[in-house]
Amino acid sequence: MRFLRRHPIIALALLACLLAVGVVAATAEAVWKAAHDDEARRVDHTDLIAVLGAAQYAGRPSPVFQGRLEHAVELYDKHFASLVLVLGGKEAGDITTEGDAGRRWLIEQGLPESAVDSDPRGNTTLESLRAAADFMHQHHLSTVFLVSDPWHNLRIRKMARDLGLDAFVSATWHSAARSQWTRLDGYTRETFAYLYYRFLGR
Repeated sequence: MRFLRRHPIIALALLACLLAVGVVAATAEAVWKAAHDDEARRVDHTDLIAVLGAAQYAGRPSPVFQGRLEHAVELYDKHFASLVLVLGGKEAGDITTEGDAGRRWLIEQGLPESAVDSDPRGNTTLESLRAAADFMHQHHLSTVFLVSDPWHNLRIRKMARDLGLDAFVSATWHSAARSQWTRLDGYTRETFAYLYYRFLGR
């Protein structure tokens, strides 16, 4: 204690470090809890199922993207919503968008064309959710299940609710991210991505 009184700057620096570690630890716990909370267990119906895009190759969804789409099919088949929206734009050199590739895949699996739409705008999560918000406002929809990978749940739900949506999360565990190391990497990245969004709004 005497050392800290003699060196207040060091004391403040240590306190700041402890606070930072505490914030990161609390956020990591929140990310983990949200990942394991499927709100479809409590909410039996929404106006829309929105699938967050992921990589696609010449119109073919990547394993991660296909896992999300398969989960959307499961929710649709169980009548959680009667409309599915696939989100996601395209990267330089792509011949199609994530949204359009996902919509085509869902229709190939048997979903009616009238039940599947896409909004191929946005190359970031926030941009895609803004597109979803625009779509929902235009079609007078208010409630939505967001489908992505589990560690995204906390951030995408917060973003969607900040955009005025009555949003719930129902993630898929059936993706390419099956190893413990891959999942740990997902939780770690999302912990800092969530903090980045909360502090910077991006």
